[in-house]
Amino acid sequence: MSASYTCPMHPEIVENKPGTCPKCGMALELIISEAEEVVEKNYALDYMSKRFWISLFFSFPIFIVAMLNDLKPEYLPSGLSTLHIQWFLFLFASPVVLWGGCPFFVRAYESVKTWNLNMFTLIAIGVGAAYTYSLVALFSPELFPPLMQNEDGFVHVYFEAAAVITSLVLLGQVLELNARSKTNTAIKTLLNLAPKKAHRIKDGIEEEVNIKHIHVGDILSIKPGEKIPVDGVAIDGKSNVDESMITGEPIAISKSKGDSLIGATINKNGTLKMKAEKIGSDTMLAQIVHMVSQAQLSRAPIQNLVDKVSSYFVPAVVIFAILSFIVWYIFGPEPRLAYAVVSAVAVLIIACPCALGLATPISIMVATGRAAQSGILIKDAKTLEQMEKVNTLVVDKTGTLTEGKPRMTSFFVEDGFDKTQMLRYAASLELSSEHPLSEAVVNYAKEQDLSMLELENFNSVTGKGIVGKIEGKDVAVGSESFLHSLGISTKNISIKADSLRQKGGGVIFIAIDSKLGGIIGLEDPIKETSKQALKDLRANGIKMVMLSGDNETTANTVADKLGIDEVYANVMPDAKAKIITKLQEGGAVVAMAGDGINDAPSLAQADVGIAMGSGTDVAIESAGVTLVKGDLLGIVKVLKLSRATMKNIRENLFFAFVYNSLGVPIAAGVLYPFFGILLSPVIAATAMSFSSVSVIVNALRLKNKKI
Repeated sequence: MSASYTCPMHPEIVENKPGTCPKCGMALELIISEAEEVVEKNYALDYMSKRFWISLFFSFPIFIVAMLNDLKPEYLPSGLSTLHIQWFLFLFASPVVLWGGCPFFVRAYESVKTWNLNMFTLIAIGVGAAYTYSLVALFSPELFPPLMQNEDGFVHVYFEAAAVITSLVLLGQVLELNARSKTNTAIKTLLNLAPKKAHRIKDGIEEEVNIKHIHVGDILSIKPGEKIPVDGVAIDGKSNVDESMITGEPIAISKSKGDSLIGATINKNGTLKMKAEKIGSDTMLAQIVHMVSQAQLSRAPIQNLVDKVSSYFVPAVVIFAILSFIVWYIFGPEPRLAYAVVSAVAVLIIACPCALGLATPISIMVATGRAAQSGILIKDAKTLEQMEKVNTLVVDKTGTLTEGKPRMTSFFVEDGFDKTQMLRYAASLELSSEHPLSEAVVNYAKEQDLSMLELENFNSVTGKGIVGKIEGKDVAVGSESFLHSLGISTKNISIKADSLRQKGGGVIFIAIDSKLGGIIGLEDPIKETSKQALKDLRANGIKMVMLSGDNETTANTVADKLGIDEVYANVMPDAKAKIITKLQEGGAVVAMAGDGINDAPSLAQADVGIAMGSGTDVAIESAGVTLVKGDLLGIVKVLKLSRATMKNIRENLFFAFVYNSLGVPIAAGVLYPFFGILLSPVIAATAMSFSSVSVIVNALRLKNKKI
């Protein structure tokens, strides 16, 4: 797979080789998607570093000479004339400006040619003006008014300013590129966790092979301390596995035969044998890397405002610099032309649209990486921004609030029915259903060593129940309302059913040949973390709404245990999205958490869809956020991260706007009439170089944000 490069400010720009963005001139970044790419060199950083150090070598002596000539000329060697000094400055500054600053002039030319004016447009105009002015002053001083010439007929030059500004801008580029390289450390860390080798068992012989040679169905051996090579299922052995790199949780998980294993997690203390089920780009780690990579390339809605402001920014700065030049030239003190040039150059140099443009994408990049390290996958920047506004959380009960692994706890039959035979009928019918409750009945029957019976005419009514013919008998299994729809009375056993519901359990009704045969009691334990998660969400001002297909008694019992504000019971799958729409029409900004196929429409309808990682691929695909661990505490983390990220973005934008709002007028000389202060272009270059770095450093604080 060939490498691709993109611009952090303009992710729509994708090139197949290193280079610069045609819109803003920034160095393109590698789009990390495979482990091999992590070690690839940072060409832009190496390129700028080389130019910076060589430019610094030439700039330092001319800075010292120019400073001594202005402040302490007696410290210079005797016999040096103004002409000697100016030629020295010219010879040392020229390599810096013409070679060191060459990338800036090239980018400026491209920006004018495509009319995508950017920071390099301003830098090139500013440095070019100072250097060109100095060239004319050196070679044709007679062109300047006598007031600008000293007694020897020489005009003051600004070669040192042009050289030092170029070196400072190069330094800023080096610092910025170095800081930017740290924004995707999370994704690099995840990729570097992937093992390179695996122990494959073939024909009874164990051999070490490259991970690329593993195929689906291969049997692998994982020894204590080794990383699990790919995704699969344990077929033998018992151990504890550290899955913190995926879930963000430090507690090792016990694994034995039948348990799923995730590639790149660490086998702690036992030997496991596994069957490979997902390899290469299909593994969870690869999917996480892809999702984070795509999220980092997405744009937050707030960026649209920034882009609009930036489109007017550079032309406005150029106009402001021209006006500054005119005002100084007409109203300034002598030498007016020199003051006019200095102020105009300072205005051009200090203005930095780069800081403005980086304010949003850099924070998004760091935040999505930080989320991935905590077992949270965020699909795009829009989701991260929208999550901050959420005030209502809608949760599906089964698999979201509960473990999603119901178990059969009780079984009651009506007089005249054989209990064992009833269980065989129910299990044989449920065997053809994919509902989680069906699996609980089938597993219980298997534990009783009951064999399944042949089924005919199977039919399923979504969200209600199933019917079929077994041994010539019509068997129906489902909710109480489902049996009522078939004309079957449940009156005789309703008291027993209500008793089970009041304990928070679910109830399945069984009918044989249109006669009520009995009920099955099931229990789906509430996740240990659900109560704490909902408490934390309420503390953050989030209203809780629960949707459940269960009877009102069961749903309300669970809601009371968890302190849920609003409950919708007996909800059919197709009604979930309608309920969310109703909440939205009432002014709620809704996040929906679910895990099943039937949750996909409601996840898509919600302002923010949150899929539990233990759920179906369809649900995950429909959601903006995926919680790898399938734990509601992850929603608390997403909320905190979203709020911290948006706060960070606003800080960056505030800094960039205030910096330019104050810096540009000061550079133009607004303080000169009051305090006699005129900002040196060198100081302006220093401030400009560090403005972008400051934005990036502020964004990097999100890496250490506690969520």
